[in-house]
Parts: sequence; C-alpha cells; structure tokens
Amino acid sequence: MRLIFLGTPQFAVPSLDALVAAGHRVQAVFTQPDRPKGRGQLLAHSPVKQAALRLGLTVHQPERIRRPEPLALLEQYEIDAMAVVGYGQIIPQSIIGMAPLGIINVHASLLPKYRGAAPIQWAVANGETVTGVTTMRIDAGLDTGDMLLRDQTSIEPGETAIELGERLAQMGARLLVETLAGLPAIVARPQDDTEATWAPVLKREDGLVDWNLPAPVIHNRARGFLPWPGAYSGFRGQLLHIWKTAVAEERTDALPATLLPRKHRLFAAAGSGSVLELKEVQLEGRKRVSAEAFLNGQHLLHNESLGDLDH
Repeated sequence: MRLIFLGTPQFAVPSLDALVAAGHRVQAVFTQPDRPKGRGQLLAHSPVKQAALRLGLTVHQPERIRRPEPLALLEQYEIDAMAVVGYGQIIPQSIIGMAPLGIINVHASLLPKYRGAAPIQWAVANGETVTGVTTMRIDAGLDTGDMLLRDQTSIEPGETAIELGERLAQMGARLLVETLAGLPAIVARPQDDTEATWAPVLKREDGLVDWNLPAPVIHNRARGFLPWPGAYSGFRGQLLHIWKTAVAEERTDALPATLLPRKHRLFAAAGSGSVLELKEVQLEGRKRVSAEAFLNGQHLLHNESLGDLDH
C-alpha cells in the first residue's frame, strides 16, 4: 500500500518500522521540526526523523501541517492511505480527504477513554489496571473518529508510563499493520461520546506532590508522570525529584509531608494516615540516589517535612 506516515515521538518508531517491514511503500514521512534539546540547546531530530533517515525515507518537517505549502506538498503524492502516530498536530479537514482509504491513527488507549495528548501517562496516574491501543479513522475532532481495531493489556503493579509506553508502542505497531491489511473489510464503529474521558497535555505543575492525597494516589502519579514532569516536592527550599516510590503498609499520625526515616529507608506521611516510601530521589543539580544514600548525606531533623520551595 502507498502511504504517507505522520509521527514524531519514540512511541511512533515501531509503527514506522513495522510498515516498512510489512512491505508498504512509505512515500514520505512528516514529522515535527528539529527542536533545541539538552543543556547545549542544540537542534535535535525527532525519533521518527532519525528512524526515517535510517530507513532511507523522504522526510518533511513543516512548522504547521495546515499551511498551504505542506498541503500542496501532500497533494503531489499518489497514496492509498495515511498513518498517523503521535504526530503532535491536529490533522485538518483539508488533508483528511486526500487519502482514498482514509487516515489511520494509532491511539494509546481504549477509546473513547483517554482522548488527548497523554493517554499513557494519565492512565497510569489515575490508577487504571487495564489499557490498550486503538486504531481509528481520523476525523476533524480530537481523537473522536470511528474505531477500527483495539487491543487490550493489563497495567502491571508498579509499571511506569515509560515501561507501559514501550509495550503499547509495539502493540500499536502490530495493530496498525493488521488494520491496513484488513482495509476496507473492517467495519468501523463510532465512539460513544458519553463514555469519553480526557488525557490533556501534562503541565509542570501536575508533578508537584500534594501530600494531603493518599499514598496510593501519589504513587500512581509518580509512576505515571515519567519522564516529565515527574513527581517533585520541596526539601529545605530546594527542588526534590521523587523518582521511585512504593505504598507502605504502615499507618501514621504524623502530619502529611512529614519525613519518617526508618534505618536505611525513607518514608513520608501522606493523606488519611497513609505512608509513602521514597525509594529513589534527586536534589536539583545533584545525582539521582537511593533513599539510603540520601539519608546518609542529609542528616534529617526530627519531624522534618517536605513541601516548601524557594522557586
């Protein structure tokens, strides 16, 4: 099948690889422009651009896909369908009509749940135990198109958004190839908008820990908001990243955010008398360390608390 592929993040790379391996002719790849990255702020290729160059594919990087120049560029290609995986821009109606077999999107949730930009992160952060991937035909809405195929998986206890994302990327790649092989015989099913939930773009403040929440809620958010914004709090006026946590079985009368060191382990009081274990942390500007190493370096005061930031 002759295809245009639109994608940007690492999540989309297995899908692009799978399309090429399945024998589809990817005429061109559209991805986001190179962006500054790292301390040096040097321009970096998106993961999809890196994969496309490795595969010897033509790459286009328009700033806005809906502008006249990208539209004219797309019209030059003779294609059967388009595939979209995490492209990062809304596909306008002017493009939707270009592909005879439609534009097929891989979305990392069991639609209509978790429509939006961060379905994997919010599913983990909200404590879901089941998720999956859905292929659908794109329409003019935000993840509202008719569903084609779905594949379901459990979210393992303690699994992070990074780990789940790697699994769902492989599932999505397989499902995309299966979907294209089945077109146009697959019967598309409309989504039930009354069952829709949302997974909005993450903001930095989403990672700030509210210690009045129960420990299981904080734990789910800490593993869901990886790699960014992560979970963080204040410690002696500095930013403390909380990389790895666990829900403790013990209860406490201590005020939420109070640190509770126990030999070589570190705990913090949370809401409703619950307790969260802090397994790996990182003070801003320092290395990520175990709780034991943190305790050895900081010498906690009695009833010392987390929560305050100087910035």
